Amino acid sequence: MKNILGYYMSITESQEAFKQAQALIPGGVNSPVRAFKSVGGTPIFVKSGDGAYLIDIDDNRYIDFVQSWGPLIFGHCDQDIEEAVCKMAKKGLSFGAPTLIESELAHEIVSIFDSIDKVRFVSSGTEAVMSAIRLARGFTGKDDIVKFAGCYHGHSDSLLVEAGSGLATFGNPSSPGVPADFTKHTLLATYNDIDSVKKCFKDSTDIACVIIEPIAGNMGLVPADKEFLVELRELCDKNGTLLIFDEVMSGFRATLRGAQSITGVEPDIITLGKVIGGGMPVGAFGAKEQIMAKLSPEGPVYQAGTLSGNPIAMAAGYTAVKKLRSNAHIYSILESRAKRLMEGFSEAASKHNIALQTCVRGSMFGFFFNNKSVKNFSDAAESDLAQFAAFHAGMLERGFYFACSQFETGFICTKTTDEMIEQTIAAADEVFQTI
Repeated sequence: MKNILGYYMSITESQEAFKQAQALIPGGVNSPVRAFKSVGGTPIFVKSGDGAYLIDIDDNRYIDFVQSWGPLIFGHCDQDIEEAVCKMAKKGLSFGAPTLIESELAHEIVSIFDSIDKVRFVSSGTEAVMSAIRLARGFTGKDDIVKFAGCYHGHSDSLLVEAGSGLATFGNPSSPGVPADFTKHTLLATYNDIDSVKKCFKDSTDIACVIIEPIAGNMGLVPADKEFLVELRELCDKNGTLLIFDEVMSGFRATLRGAQSITGVEPDIITLGKVIGGGMPVGAFGAKEQIMAKLSPEGPVYQAGTLSGNPIAMAAGYTAVKKLRSNAHIYSILESRAKRLMEGFSEAASKHNIALQTCVRGSMFGFFFNNKSVKNFSDAAESDLAQFAAFHAGMLERGFYFACSQFETGFICTKTTDEMIEQTIAAADEVFQTI
């Protein structure tokens, strides 16, 4: 199969590299989705990135719609971010002590998000969410939490849950190694279904927080309805429960000021990641001063991290956020390109009698091989996974790199041109014809 440059693609080097990796690393990967289990085939091993492109170790070139799962809003090897990282690296890689760049990035975030007075940096999204939940429990003095099926908040024990039997709202562990005692305080609700949340509050009077991706990106792209979030806010207020918006993926990706700027609903705590690291590992959580005052060393809720606020990650994130704030107009440009991509996909799919549902939020996009609109994880799970796998393989062969799961989100970066969008639509038309 010829790729976008007209060359026949070979992945023999990636195939050999994957075999070697499997002998050394569980499954050959350091994060499960990378193994291509849900789409089949061999994961490509990346050599480098260049703007909107990925280059693999076989020297194949792909238009990249994953962008490191979201953080690279300016594409690979952005000159400003690279320069900031290199400049900081020459001063030292890590100190385990305060640096000015931590406060500079914190100031940017606090000045952008209306619901954040103070922020604490950590090293991953999982750590940010885990810490935010502990803070919510410490602030409210309550133990239970509510999460939504299909929303992913990292791999900490209390969040790896699946639906209980029958009408039970209390979750069961969804992974071996997670004791049932760790998940007995986690109640599971249905996304965009306020009645399911009301049932959780009926079943427990000890709910510390409700955590939600207001723009879910881990069941595919599924935004929460504004009316649902409004009712969720009211329900939390009525029961003395904190509302946590997990914007590790959507923060600075969908909009500059977060989901609150779209829905008008103000959360009590926000978790962030991805973009605020500019491509480096980082996470953060923030809230109003009275909530953050409970956090150690100011308060009794303990949280720590030896490499939290790592100067390299802070420099990359500060540069990315500062650049976004100075060029906020790019969000409308990215959104228009994402909409054109999804419109093109819809038209091509319809031409070949393929059912396709699409969604766009800022520079984020998603599509489901599904007959009906997707509002929650149950809807998403009804998608045709075989069609998605065939689509993924066909696009990869043609030089277009999409997330290797139906239940992930795609991303546009500033280096993604209108010409690239049209090339992608044309390739999708070819692939739809073969499905």
